[in-house]
Amino acid sequence: MAITDPIADMLTRIRNANRNKFKSVDVLMSKMNTEIAKVLKRTGYINGYDIKKDHRTGHSVLRIYLKYSSSKGQVIRDLQRISKPSRRVYSQSREIPPVLNGYGVAIVSTSRGIMTDKEARALNVGGELICSVW
Repeated sequence: MAITDPIADMLTRIRNANRNKFKSVDVLMSKMNTEIAKVLKRTGYINGYDIKKDHRTGHSVLRIYLKYSSSKGQVIRDLQRISKPSRRVYSQSREIPPVLNGYGVAIVSTSRGIMTDKEARALNVGGELICSVW
């Protein structure tokens, strides 16, 4: 079965694994998923990621290591997809809405690459709002 939205699939797998307190989750390997994982690592929402070879199918998978705090439990409270294949959402740099008044992070696809909403505002570049994490 073909996946029509690999980013939404990745976010759903992370959300489900996080709720069940898994140490890691395997998602489909793509450049976009890897860049989103880099942003999540840089902002401190995940411990890291690796590229592994799936022995059953022979395809590469992206293994994401989830992060939990000892006192509060889950570091990622929720992930939401903003822009979808059926409805793309674009925003200029000064119009990117803050996530939870600055406590969360929006991931933006710009002409300079995938970055957080704060980095996009600092570089004065807009783009497609991919997802929000808090």
